[in-house]
Amino acid sequence: MIIGVPKEVKDHESRVGVTPAGVKALTEAGHKVLVETRAGELSAFPDEDYQNAGAEIVGSAYDTWRNADMVVKVKEPVEKEYQHFRPGLVLFTYLHLAPIKGLTDALLEKGVTGIAYETVKDRFGALPLLTPMSEVAGRLSIQVGATYLQKEHGGRGVLLGGVPGVPPGNVVIIGGGVVGINAAKMAMGMSAKVTLIDVNLNRLRELDDIFNGRLFTLASNSYNLERACCEADLLIGGVLIPGAAAPKLVTAKMVSRMRRGAVIVDVAIDQGGCIETAHPTTHSDPSYVVDGVVHYCVTNMPAAVPNTSTLALTNATFPYAMKLANMGVEAALKSDAGFAEGVNTFKGKLTYKAVAENQQRPWQSVNELL
Repeated sequence: MIIGVPKEVKDHESRVGVTPAGVKALTEAGHKVLVETRAGELSAFPDEDYQNAGAEIVGSAYDTWRNADMVVKVKEPVEKEYQHFRPGLVLFTYLHLAPIKGLTDALLEKGVTGIAYETVKDRFGALPLLTPMSEVAGRLSIQVGATYLQKEHGGRGVLLGGVPGVPPGNVVIIGGGVVGINAAKMAMGMSAKVTLIDVNLNRLRELDDIFNGRLFTLASNSYNLERACCEADLLIGGVLIPGAAAPKLVTAKMVSRMRRGAVIVDVAIDQGGCIETAHPTTHSDPSYVVDGVVHYCVTNMPAAVPNTSTLALTNATFPYAMKLANMGVEAALKSDAGFAEGVNTFKGKLTYKAVAENQQRPWQSVNELL
């Protein structure tokens, strides 16, 4: 198989879909890898490393896409990349289709097999290709939040850890999944007061045991959410419904009652966000203010730390990419039901129920099409 690794073009997206180590393994297995020039440069992987691993360096995105049987990326294609789509192309990347109707249209029209990292499941029902970036984003959300709480960034001027004689900042985390637990670890490591809100009481019990009572937990309902928001210096949105748009749990009214200079980091923004006042931002223009509250809603947060993020992501994604290359798409998907759940578009059909429901489209199970 010919595998293409294009340079990411989303604003300040500095990760890359395959590392030199991955190239070496693919070429040793008899496959050809085309890497667009400078694709890995911002992740500290220069072209020379790819060449030494056996890749062919390609001068343009057009040639990388055109000559590949499978393209392995990091982020969902942006509009100027839609021109590269063609029937039979396999695209293996984050897609986040629920809030992006135009991308869904383009994939379906061109008959692209779109396999989304964020909906692949393992045998335990977990999301192994979403987890590493959720870990990075959860930890990064506290670093970002602490920075934006500084007065120079429009924040309240609160030091999360406080000092002797001065109380620590209040961090409120919505969602007890991978993002939430990693954000909690970082916030507690900075000696902040941390409250985590989740709808799953069993999950709250688990987290209470994990953190030995140092983490304050609340059952999710509108009353608890509103009270917690009013007290928050830093609010982290970490809600996930796999493949679907995130529910708007924090309303504009709740935001209007928050402290002036408080900070919101909506990690769920790549699935539409769980804060009503949130809208996607970029690393070039990452924040804005609503009702005196600073909002940071960058859709590709892990790109801020691309070396760590690329290594963490490809540790998880590469075995699946190798399986696709070695076995071919249909055989690979038939062999692994969890992998097949990653297919969002196939043979011109939408194949993921949550995306179909969000976009009010018909869908068909990929198993019926294989």
